[in-house]
Amino acid sequence: MDERRIVLLGKTGTGKSSLAKTIIGEDMFKASGSSNSVTSECQSETREVHGRKITLVDTPGFFDNKMCEDDLKSEITKCVTLSSPGVHAFLIVLKVERFTEKEKEVISKIKKLFSKEALRYAVIIFTHGDQLEDQKIEDFVKENHDLRSLVEECGGRCHVMDNRYWDKERNNEEVKKLLNTIDKMVQQNNGEMYTNEMLEQVHGWLQKVQNIIRAWIKKILESEKVKRAQ
Repeated sequence: MDERRIVLLGKTGTGKSSLAKTIIGEDMFKASGSSNSVTSECQSETREVHGRKITLVDTPGFFDNKMCEDDLKSEITKCVTLSSPGVHAFLIVLKVERFTEKEKEVISKIKKLFSKEALRYAVIIFTHGDQLEDQKIEDFVKENHDLRSLVEECGGRCHVMDNRYWDKERNNEEVKKLLNTIDKMVQQNNGEMYTNEMLEQVHGWLQKVQNIIRAWIKKILESEKVKRAQ
């Protein structure tokens, strides 16, 4: 049986936990429709879904600016560790709504914290699919340049779900399509996965940048101190 390790990413209130329920077919994690995160730390569950062994990792509000940097890095490391030996797919969860500066900031943080390389393993999932009404997701994406660019960076991979208004059969078909997309992506990546080693490289680089900035600020402050003393 093929194994697929999947990590859910997105800001609080986009429907990550409800999406997990749609994929697994049962309540795995508490859901929140508000801006307050119910998920306070990374959680994982493993189930058999459509002939595959699926490990799904739900993440806390990484992108809600409520975590200090050390806690954030710790939880990110934990989410990848729960997917050991590696992540097959990141599901970047967005609502079917305007792609605002807040959404852009979330994507920017994903690239910063996981590296742009993570998009090789990413699929965009739009929740609240009922809001599309009769519009196709492809046409919705084309309406916004930044959103279209994001989907292109993810290899054109995107799907729509709606656990609230769509019936179980329709969502079940969408889950099958999603898993098929992940299978194709795994093949395109030659079976490679996003690993802790990749994450450590990103965090190591970020630490070096921070050290350079701190040293630069310290040098400026010392220079100003010398000028004042003269």
